[in-house]
Amino acid sequence: MTVCIPTIGLMLGDMTGIGPEISAKLLASGAMKSVARVVVIGDARVLELGCKDAGVSLDWKTYPDVDAIDWSRDEVALIDLGNIDPSRIKRGEVSAESGRLTGETLKHMIDLSLAKKLDAICFASLNKAALHRGGWKYHDEHQMFAALTQHSGFFGEMNVIKEFSTFRVTSHVALRVAIDMITPERITAAIGLADATLRATGISQPRIAVAALNPHGGESGLFGDEEIRIIKPTIDKVRATGVNCSGPVPSDAIFLKALKGEYDGVVMMYHDQGQIATKLLGFNQGVTVTAGLKTVFTTPAHGTAFDIVGQGKANPGALEQALRIAAKLAAARRP
Repeated sequence: MTVCIPTIGLMLGDMTGIGPEISAKLLASGAMKSVARVVVIGDARVLELGCKDAGVSLDWKTYPDVDAIDWSRDEVALIDLGNIDPSRIKRGEVSAESGRLTGETLKHMIDLSLAKKLDAICFASLNKAALHRGGWKYHDEHQMFAALTQHSGFFGEMNVIKEFSTFRVTSHVALRVAIDMITPERITAAIGLADATLRATGISQPRIAVAALNPHGGESGLFGDEEIRIIKPTIDKVRATGVNCSGPVPSDAIFLKALKGEYDGVVMMYHDQGQIATKLLGFNQGVTVTAGLKTVFTTPAHGTAFDIVGQGKANPGALEQALRIAAKLAAARRP
């Protein structure tokens, strides 16, 4: 019996950073051939740049469309958009032009996904400031993806490391704003998203811990009463529906417990509450997933690393994990 593996579009990232290098290293390794049918979507000149940075040789074949790809061939499949000329853009710094073109490439890939030609999208490191300066006026790429896929309802960022995954009630907003956004509705939606997404990765009964907001969980209201008024009653209601969730757990303890294997997922109240922990524990292996959309999106959790651009030092480990998770989530969505 032939096993049908998902078709994943790989975007080379913002060309001013390490995205082209780590993409070339991963493609040259051949590590993903048994996991997914990977098609690079972007500009052949950027792929050439990545090979030069990585010090690797890579054979590819250009196709006009995903439907035309001959997957029996050994070469890397490439849809060459011819839209990014690396000689015109300075590397190692934020570029509005590169951000604009990166956004256009992602838009092209999203259209392919909505047309059922891609099962998932994996992209090497982006730069949020470059996207914004380039005309994509969203707080982050997740908001951009939701808009371009015409999504309605709750969605959120999932960060994955080997030990556990994190989800957020609030994300890329000012901390003063985030506190006012912590409502029963958003907490319920975040726990539900965590449960559904972890199940899609193969965990049949996810164990989910929900973080407290205040120091020491508020110390019975001494340092804040959000745990008493909002967070705990919401957790109790969600748990009554059959979801295995617990908390609120103080944030100075929740990640130690997760690291020991007590939880599969952690729902945090605001961005840095979990990002510090996940980046400390798995910087070169961490993956970011845009969870809850009709299209699967994954990317390395690290950034564009301007300080090591062109030096051949970049580690492709997180990109490989991102592709593997994209394949797993895409396969789970198939009938």
